[in-house]
Amino acid sequence: SAQKEADTRQMLDRMIRVDHAGEFGADRIYAGQHAVLRNSSVGDLIQQMWDQEKHHLATFNKLLPEHRARPTALLPLWNVAGFALGAGTALLGKEAAMACTVAVEASITEHYNDQIRQLANTDKEAHKDLIEIITKFRDEEQEHHDIGLEHDAELAPAYQALSGAIKVGCKAAIWLSERV
Repeated sequence: SAQKEADTRQMLDRMIRVDHAGEFGADRIYAGQHAVLRNSSVGDLIQQMWDQEKHHLATFNKLLPEHRARPTALLPLWNVAGFALGAGTALLGKEAAMACTVAVEASITEHYNDQIRQLANTDKEAHKDLIEIITKFRDEEQEHHDIGLEHDAELAPAYQALSGAIKVGCKAAIWLSERV
């Protein structure tokens, strides 16, 4: 029906917009971390994770026009906020940078899982390609989360408070980017 088609179109528009915004934000976070920690013991590791995020962003840069989805109007804000979050946590030390990675990636993994479920419940076959892309990216984000834990994220100063604040920020950014 025309209504079902319109609903699907709106769902995909929101998903691609928010995922593009999220990968854009992740790219800026890793840029900020790398600017501060590039010559540290985790510099190469941050670069490797950042390279994967660049691939994620490039994929959503292609999906936006393919699905005629518009990017969020908040990209200039996410540009500054992402870099500030990455650099700011890195300035607190490599543990805090890893705590930032763990918190962001936990939020994104949960977000991607919700999207995979929604797509599968809507029309698994019609959304096969997008489910495949999001599943691959979700797995890579989970890997970044685990790398952060392996590299002493939980030893960051005020880990629980820092992690909680970043997760709240991620949820707010997701909610806003879906809508604006």
